[in-house]
Amino acid sequence: MLAYTYIEKGRFELLDKPKPALEGPRDAIVRITLGSICTSDLHIKHGSVPRAVPGITVGHEMVGVVEEVGSGITSIRPGDRVAVNVETFCGECFFCRHGYVNNCTDSDGGWALGCRIDGGQAEYVRVPFADCGLTRIPDTVTDEQALFVGDVLATGFWAARISEITEDDTVLIIGAGPTGICTLLCVMLKRPKRIIVCEKSPERIRFIQDHYPNVLVTGPEDCKRFVLEHSEHGGADVVLEVAGTDETFRLAWDCARPNATVTVVALYDNPQVLPLPDMYGKNLTFKTGGVDGCDCAEILRLIEDGKIDTTPLITHRFPLERIDEAYRIFENRLEGVIKVAIEE
Repeated sequence: MLAYTYIEKGRFELLDKPKPALEGPRDAIVRITLGSICTSDLHIKHGSVPRAVPGITVGHEMVGVVEEVGSGITSIRPGDRVAVNVETFCGECFFCRHGYVNNCTDSDGGWALGCRIDGGQAEYVRVPFADCGLTRIPDTVTDEQALFVGDVLATGFWAARISEITEDDTVLIIGAGPTGICTLLCVMLKRPKRIIVCEKSPERIRFIQDHYPNVLVTGPEDCKRFVLEHSEHGGADVVLEVAGTDETFRLAWDCARPNATVTVVALYDNPQVLPLPDMYGKNLTFKTGGVDGCDCAEILRLIEDGKIDTTPLITHRFPLERIDEAYRIFENRLEGVIKVAIEE
């Protein structure tokens, strides 16, 4: 089968590899019908994910059809259409039982697909702990509607959940890339008093204005002033940092009011520093880390009910054979790209 493979820092290649086989009783083999490229794939390419293993097939954002299941799987069966979770998790360890599936203690736990084991920018993928990591897609939900459920939408849903947003809050979202927009959609479900999005790209600003006209938009150079003018207590009540640069990290805590919550969703290429002498008296609560992707069934119900729609994010489509071109467009943010669908 064709599989897009991490060769070395700065280089992926489309290779011919053997079709995966079951390795354990809780495995499943999924035939990929639609995949996508995530910014985290670019982090692997740039060498900023040290645990990524050269030689693995990349990709962790996908939907497909179950082809084969191990003897220990009872929750899904061949022929089921499924969303694949970005994380593999056993469901049994201390962290899984408490909902912290990103910290699953199994050797394949956490973000493994497309990072430590072969992922889904291929024709087939083996999914460990498939009874936990695969979620059946309702018949009325299309592949396109479900494509982002297991990763970027799960991230936005998790970020909105742990931010504990109330209807009295002014919420600032920094970054309107794919994860930022998915975070926005999930924040909107909380019905806060006001949502402000900070973004520098003219194309992405237009996307927000066209699709979500009730959301306020500002650029980074004017963000702090704008937030102060549109909040009651000296800054945003909740800030979600989804952009992942040195400048946006500082902007996040600088635009937060005293005693606010700052949720860091972004993955950074460089270490970040908390300048405590500058921020000490703000008494901020920081929430950080990788997504706990355990809400996929609920997210699919919301999609089925028409409460979340991520299909406008799909701006480009390519077959797997042209994935190099898809990466070029996505990595360089060409042609107004938001997300690319890879048809397999």
